[in-house]
Amino acid sequence: MDVQMAVFHCADSFLKQLLVTKLSQCQYALPLLVPDPFTQEIEFPLWTFRQINKSWKMKDIKNEIIGQIQPVWKAETPMVSFFRFDLLSSSKSQLMNSLINERHNTFFHRNCPGSSSTRVLMDGVVEITWYCPSGKDTDKFAQCIVFCNLHGDAGDNEKQLQILTEMASVNVVILPRLDQKDKSAAQMQNLYKDRKPLICLFTEDKSRVTEMRNGKYKIGLKNRNQSDVSEELIQAINKCLSFSSSESTSVFRLEDVSKHSNIREDEDHDNDCRRGKKAAQQMMALLKKKDLTEIKESFLPCQGKLWHQWCEKNKELHRSQGNEMDMEIKQKQDMKKFREQQYKSDLGEFMKFFITEINSQSPNEKIFFLKWLAILLDEYTSVDLSALHYKYDEKWSNVLKLKENNDRFEQQIATNLTNEQMELDKISKELQAATFGLEHILREIGQIYESCQSVNKNKEGLPCDSSSLASLAAEMMISGFPLELMDGDAAHVPVVWVTAVLHELIKKLGDQRVFVLSVLGIQSSGKSTMLNAMFGLQFAVSAGRCTRGAFMQLVRVSDEIKIKEQLKFDYILVVDTEGLRALELSGRSTRHQDNEMATFVVGLGNLTLINIFGENPSELQDILQIVVQAFMRMKKVRLNPSCMFVHQNVSEVTAGEKNMEGRRRLQATLDEMTKLDAKDEVFDAECFNDVITFDIQKDVKYFAQLWEGSPPMAPPNPSYCENIQDLKTTFFSHASKSDGLQLTHLKSRINDLWEALLNERFVFSFRNALEIATYQKLETGYSKWSWSLRRTMLDIENKLYINIENETINEVSESDLQGKLEVKSREVENSLSEFFEKDKDKDILIQWKASFYIKIKDLQENIVRETTRKLNEILQQRDMKKRIDAQRTRHENDLLEKSKELAIKLKDKANDETILKKEFDTFWKDCVKKITAETPPIKDINVIKDMKQLLSNYESVSLNDWISRDIFSVPCYSDYVQKLRGVTGHTVRSAKLKFEVETQIRALVNDIAQHADKMIMSYNISKTGYNKTYIQELADYIKARVVDYEQGSRNFVFTKEFYMDLVMSICKRENKVITDQHRRFREANDPVLYFKQKSKEYYSIFQKYCQGATSAAIFGEIICQKLKEPIQQSVYEDTARDMTNEIHINCDSLNGNRSKLEKHILKILAEQENFDKYMNYFNNPRDHLKSFVRDEVNQYITHKFEVSVRPKMEDNIKLLQQKIMEAAHRATTLVNTTSGDVQKWLNDFTQQLSDVLIFSGKDLSGVSHEGVDDFNLLEDVISKLLGSVSSEIHHKLSTETFPENLEHKDRPDEILIDHLCQCCWVQCPFCAATCTNTVENHTGDHSVPFHRVDGLTGSCYDETECLSADFCTNLVRTSKMLYTGQWFLCREYRKAGNVYAQWNITPDFSELPYWKWFVCRFQEDLENRFEKTFHMWDVISYEWSRYSKEQAIESLDTYI
Repeated sequence: MDVQMAVFHCADSFLKQLLVTKLSQCQYALPLLVPDPFTQEIEFPLWTFRQINKSWKMKDIKNEIIGQIQPVWKAETPMVSFFRFDLLSSSKSQLMNSLINERHNTFFHRNCPGSSSTRVLMDGVVEITWYCPSGKDTDKFAQCIVFCNLHGDAGDNEKQLQILTEMASVNVVILPRLDQKDKSAAQMQNLYKDRKPLICLFTEDKSRVTEMRNGKYKIGLKNRNQSDVSEELIQAINKCLSFSSSESTSVFRLEDVSKHSNIREDEDHDNDCRRGKKAAQQMMALLKKKDLTEIKESFLPCQGKLWHQWCEKNKELHRSQGNEMDMEIKQKQDMKKFREQQYKSDLGEFMKFFITEINSQSPNEKIFFLKWLAILLDEYTSVDLSALHYKYDEKWSNVLKLKENNDRFEQQIATNLTNEQMELDKISKELQAATFGLEHILREIGQIYESCQSVNKNKEGLPCDSSSLASLAAEMMISGFPLELMDGDAAHVPVVWVTAVLHELIKKLGDQRVFVLSVLGIQSSGKSTMLNAMFGLQFAVSAGRCTRGAFMQLVRVSDEIKIKEQLKFDYILVVDTEGLRALELSGRSTRHQDNEMATFVVGLGNLTLINIFGENPSELQDILQIVVQAFMRMKKVRLNPSCMFVHQNVSEVTAGEKNMEGRRRLQATLDEMTKLDAKDEVFDAECFNDVITFDIQKDVKYFAQLWEGSPPMAPPNPSYCENIQDLKTTFFSHASKSDGLQLTHLKSRINDLWEALLNERFVFSFRNALEIATYQKLETGYSKWSWSLRRTMLDIENKLYINIENETINEVSESDLQGKLEVKSREVENSLSEFFEKDKDKDILIQWKASFYIKIKDLQENIVRETTRKLNEILQQRDMKKRIDAQRTRHENDLLEKSKELAIKLKDKANDETILKKEFDTFWKDCVKKITAETPPIKDINVIKDMKQLLSNYESVSLNDWISRDIFSVPCYSDYVQKLRGVTGHTVRSAKLKFEVETQIRALVNDIAQHADKMIMSYNISKTGYNKTYIQELADYIKARVVDYEQGSRNFVFTKEFYMDLVMSICKRENKVITDQHRRFREANDPVLYFKQKSKEYYSIFQKYCQGATSAAIFGEIICQKLKEPIQQSVYEDTARDMTNEIHINCDSLNGNRSKLEKHILKILAEQENFDKYMNYFNNPRDHLKSFVRDEVNQYITHKFEVSVRPKMEDNIKLLQQKIMEAAHRATTLVNTTSGDVQKWLNDFTQQLSDVLIFSGKDLSGVSHEGVDDFNLLEDVISKLLGSVSSEIHHKLSTETFPENLEHKDRPDEILIDHLCQCCWVQCPFCAATCTNTVENHTGDHSVPFHRVDGLTGSCYDETECLSADFCTNLVRTSKMLYTGQWFLCREYRKAGNVYAQWNITPDFSELPYWKWFVCRFQEDLENRFEKTFHMWDVISYEWSRYSKEQAIESLDTYI
């Protein structure tokens, strides 16, 4: 006891209250008066008693049993005080225990295990307990009695003695024979003379009970049987209480203790407690003289009728067939009207005061205020609730009797039964209306918040900004208060409110991981007691309440437990359900609502605890059927919670055989329920283990009865505590295997589950946001891994390209490339394995592990195959290029020789710059003229003209008569469709079919264009030049594709114009690429252009000849001249690859998965507000993506040019310069040590650079190097001139020249386009939104985060000319029809087969505000383009037009 008191003295007010409350629950005595161990000041801890209620039963004057539940601080009862004088041989506390409960040590005494002979802190402590009768004849006392026990010698604790004797109804003193001179004798004289009953127990007396005078008794204890003494003492106390009652002496009331002087009451001396109490009392004053059944309607208007109507409309909206848009719009308008009425409803002083207080108080004061308010509300409602419960029980008994007699007097009984049931329902509603607690105030705040959010305004009179309400609730959750998750009265989850509170919780705690424990059990099945014992939880529902719903409470996991139990989460979130199969709610309770609530909490939980009370077969069947159906639904949507069963109040829990039999029966019942529910849920399962992993031995716990004996005086059963500990051990065993959920994911899960439940078709409607987020994370990883492989292969490809150009290799095989990629491949594979094994969501990721390993392997093979193809094409084109290069080299060498001859002639004029320049210019002009005469110049090309000529010849069309259209921007393809097979006339029977045909043709056009891109790039025009055969091959390819498409199972053919417009449109698209590449070829190979560029360099060499420079110096300058172009090419390509990698990592729009890229595209489109660009985005998504990537890359390079591009260029120049000089130095060292000649030097020099530059000995073939023998001088000349070359390259670098000097394939934007376009391009058959899966040819269904309005692509309603205003997600939950050759219900769209069967469209109301804004912004443009109007535009525009562009863009971040 000293340890207990030490803890008590050290505890704060809340811990003291918790400690005392727990002691009371365990039927132990509580500290009433506590002397301070240092000052001896006596403290009365009234605050610690405020949460304790006692219940008892007693007989009234009619001999009928009545029950009472009262808070102990309010109860008025007789009090029997016990104290002693002097030291005694017998234990006073032990004697008291025999009066209250002989099988339980209510008061700790000297003979208890663990007791000691000395006391440090207990002397002077007064303990209190309550005896509560059960209304039976076996009760020792007929009424509730308080027993107080003063520890230590009463003579030494006069103040405590005075308080006890004054307040007691009966005083019981234990003492030896007193000496007249003893100081205690005087006190005994006063007690004896007082009118108050007194019972004296003498330790040295052997006499039986004796009444010395009226109300005064003595009993001897010496050598007496303890049982006899107890019986006599009970009789004496009962007589004294009868005497006391007749004399109208004092009745004990706990709060009256504080009236005594020199007592320190804890509530008065704690400022926070005092202020909290005052604020709570002020609130309660507002409720005075109000009818309890009308309070909620008056003071909490937002959660009443308006909220319930809104919920009903919301369910109707989600569960309607949605065939009539005007009906849906009316329902939405009604919902908006209810929200507006909520918003306009008077806030009232009650709620205003509450919000003001909770918003302005300190954390401690706030907790006191909330606890006080809960205490006072319980006090305020308890009497009326008890009376209503009594009425309900009485009425229910009558109903049962009438049902039993229904067979007799059938008609009259039936009438009476109906009347009684109506009365029962009325009482049930009164019970509901009278239930008023803190949870209802918080529910009201939630509805105030939701109504403010709905109208996007702050409520008039609200003491704070509405946005801060969620923050207040989050603070309450952190402080340990529960939050209502599901309003069971409205059978609805206030999703906006709950997610806002969780959002604030994340702000305050961080995105912590939580383990969600869901608890299911029928009303009054012992759940609350179990949770209290396990985690110390106190849910909002007090005794006598009839609250229905789900509540969640946060429990922090200590670091010690995390380490001990090896837990991976920071909090446990306990979700408790109330009102499941509640009798009082039977009028409003349905199996459907219970199933909804069970499905909801099971879906949230990482572990679900199913609590079963007793062994009633019907109750067991009820709860198990609900549970099995919930788990079956989770299995179908790939949520995998675990479960445990707790079977409470089972007798003979030690009997192992009975437990085994119980487990067998439970397993059999679960299997039976599984088979029954499998039919309803269309699920293939024969037993419960087919639905969930479940161990019947470990996951079923049998609990002993909570009480050891009969309540209300029975203590807790020790076996129950052992059962709780065993349950906690198993719970932690399950929890240690889970990573839990991040709070952000929990927020999404709540929204997903509720949205799916609203739609009733749970499995089809469930959108697993956590699974989607996890898959998107995997996609982001895939993008990085695939880029890593591509980046490595680009480097390999570049090196091999140099080798091919230098003619050091003549063949490239896939096996060679696989070998070169092997190191990076292993690295990616290891990274992939680590991701799947160590990621926090690995349990979700496992389902995609095998497919992604295959995807990475396929990707690697494709990269290798494509690179091999490209390099082998370069090898094939090398011979043609060699001829061109050889001719150019021959001309260069001829010019060098002739300039050398001229220089010898002009040697004596070497110092006259004017003459030298004039002579050289004349010579150069004559030479170039001669070369040009021998080599025809390369002409400019006109690709469009060539293609038109080709079509004119092939299709017999006059160029003058034909005007082509851009096939990529036409609004529809109906003009190109010549014939519809199997359809009368030339019109498509269904607008949806017409749209489907449009979608198919557009896909064909885009695919042909994509392949045309690849064909043009494969010709390598920049190296080999343009040839008219290329466009002929292109036209032939397009023709073949169109014919092949028509010959497929189509019901139409194309007009001739389709093919011609398609060819010309593609030709115009490719024209710039072909022209640019040909320009590069011409600049490199046309003699006039090429030698014009080289004039300055040749003049420099000519000057050296004239000045008599050594052969080594001139040869060094020629080498540097030959190196200039390869150096520039290498540096630009290396810098481009480096920039590509940087952009892929750092550019926010390009560094994630496809969904993220799509979001950025939509943001830019909204900012630009360009309708034509939107149309291009809809009709040609791949082209638009390419355009977007080019813009982003160009913007990035321009913005980062000086801080990134130029420094990278400088680094690459320095690195290359270093490699060249190292090669020159090694070649010089080699020939100097081996007496080699210039050819040996040149061979070694070019060999070392063969992997670095496109530079080989053939570039210097024909160049005279006669007399080159000073290799050190040669190295110095190269070193000097190389710096000049590098400076010139660096000087010419700019944002304009950087892309111009790069091959098309080497540009950062083209590399990234190639990478980012390797994804899925399948379009939704309804709205044409492109699947956002990052993986091309991915497994599983196609999907997008959010669909578009169907009418954006011209889709219209059947048999109308009205553009569709439906979102796909809304459309597929309706019974509207779609036609694909036959009719199908939209909600069964997968049955239409083909692309319909491959799409996963979740039926819900997830309508992205972005598209509503877009439709309103471009309504006229859309209607003009499609020559149709939007269906019911006047009605839908009312709601859609409220979104601004800023809100539209913000919605992308919220929803995608």
